[in-house]
Amino acid sequence: MIGEAFAINWRMMTDYHGVTRMNNISNVFNTPLETGLRCMALLVAGYPNYYDIDRIIFYDYLLVHSGDIAGGPASLHPSTPHRSGEILIRRPVLENGLKAMIFRGLIEVKYSNMGIEYVATDLAAPFLESLEAQYTKKMLAIADWVVHEFDSLPISELKVILKNNITVWGGEFLNESVIRGDLFS
Repeated sequence: MIGEAFAINWRMMTDYHGVTRMNNISNVFNTPLETGLRCMALLVAGYPNYYDIDRIIFYDYLLVHSGDIAGGPASLHPSTPHRSGEILIRRPVLENGLKAMIFRGLIEVKYSNMGIEYVATDLAAPFLESLEAQYTKKMLAIADWVVHEFDSLPISELKVILKNNITVWGGEFLNESVIRGDLFS
């Protein structure tokens, strides 16, 4: 009886919209909430600048893995093998996070001749300041560092930095598109 109740509760906790998510650690990290918070932290740090998705993707990688940069702060997440492949899958994950924050009025989107760009709203900084977790405080400090270190660089130079270092930064695995140069073209 107790075992059956545990099994039912476990299924309820691990079932989300009909999809069982048991033993899938990726459902804890990189959710729209977490990625949206990271995007918002970067946009608050760079306010009043607008950033396109490419800059946000690279900044988010640097925010999560700041320890990969010589002289950078300790990374927000552990340095895992194959993390260089993360850069290839960040776009859809971050787009979902941006949408979540836009929906809540914490990020604005601007459509212009330059393309689609994002900026933090006036609500974003007070919202982030209200969060008290150590993870959040570390994330905000690293976001400030990323913007301070890299905001003066055009996106083309940022791509060169990442292209030159991607094999060093957990590059035990390289996707074929990186080798072909598709990601950095």
